[in-house]
Amino acid sequence: MLDKTISDARGKSVTIHAPGTVANMVCGFDVLGLALNEPYDVMTVKLIDEPTVVIHNVDSYNLPTDPTRNVAGVALLEMIEKLDRKTGFDITIEKRIKPGSGVGSSAASSAGAVVAANHLLGNIFNNDDLVQMAMFGEKLASGVKHADNIAPCIFGGVTLIRSILPLDIISVPSPLLYVTVVHPQIEVRTEDARQILKKQILLKDAIKQWGNIAGLVAGLMKNDYDLISRSLEDVLIEPVRSILIPAFAEVKAKCLEAGALGGGISGSGPSIFMLSKDEATALVVENAMKEVYTATGIAYHTYVTTINPQGVKVIE
Repeated sequence: MLDKTISDARGKSVTIHAPGTVANMVCGFDVLGLALNEPYDVMTVKLIDEPTVVIHNVDSYNLPTDPTRNVAGVALLEMIEKLDRKTGFDITIEKRIKPGSGVGSSAASSAGAVVAANHLLGNIFNNDDLVQMAMFGEKLASGVKHADNIAPCIFGGVTLIRSILPLDIISVPSPLLYVTVVHPQIEVRTEDARQILKKQILLKDAIKQWGNIAGLVAGLMKNDYDLISRSLEDVLIEPVRSILIPAFAEVKAKCLEAGALGGGISGSGPSIFMLSKDEATALVVENAMKEVYTATGIAYHTYVTTINPQGVKVIE
């Protein structure tokens, strides 16, 4: 059956949009994430006869085309192994999510590649299978397998990663939320941002963090904006990582004054995200971000978007 599916798919291609993501969602380090409607990468995949991955980049980031050094490549190589090396993939990548931006650039490449390839194969793998494959790309990018970007990119919406071993991903329903993101045009490497984290934490801080994670999930499920707001607090990671992001404290304070529910570092940074109840507030928050970064002289880019309920989108 697999051989026939592969034979039928020869010569066909599929194009997908792979969304940016916000990992951690302030208090949920490595266990919470959400998918964004913007920005997104564009990728086209087709099957080839050789059990390898051929990569074409059509952007200016000059990422590796060696599949063993490219996050999309290693994810697809893992899929090829699961297919008993019966086929390979030719992939064209247009990165619209800047690498090192903190909004899931590596996850978009890894997840987008395996979703597109799976679509060509008649969706023979389930979402959990795809997350497992795509995490090989995250390991290449950061040195660690984590799914807080990968899971929302594939599942859409807000996801809770209860466990990696065994993999246990829960989709978390949420109310309408607007997401404002500012991306200062500097790079913070995920691997570097992990290395500066404390190896030991105080029990009282852990207890406070656990309460915030539980409160945030409960707030999302109950459509309780006030509970969401007071749960968007990070006492473990943000105090350390925020030193890598210029004007972080000022941006956060100004956004809260502008009416944001809360927010913080997107993934490992340097992007900062804020959640708002409505578009009008999200736009005021965007202006607050712009004022701060314009004054610093640091180039930046902003997005005002919403949570993407679908994840990777097949365009055909």
